[in-house]
Amino acid sequence: MDSGDGPAVFVIMIVGFIIVFGALVTEITYDPPVWVDLIIWLPLGAALCLGLLRPMKGLMIAAQIRNRDGGPHRP
Repeated sequence: MDSGDGPAVFVIMIVGFIIVFGALVTEITYDPPVWVDLIIWLPLGAALCLGLLRPMKGLMIAAQIRNRDGGPHRP
């Protein structure tokens, strides 16, 4: 089974929403310097991406198995 790029796309969308929302709220509420934003949001984004990629790949493969999709059909 091959999940392709699907898990990466979903992870980018989920983590992007979390990071952008958190950074926006932080900027509006506290107005920290740029270096504080970089120290907080870059490592958090990397950790969330790495932490969510394997479970998301598992979910995509489980969805393929459940829906009986064997991937590309060979003649």
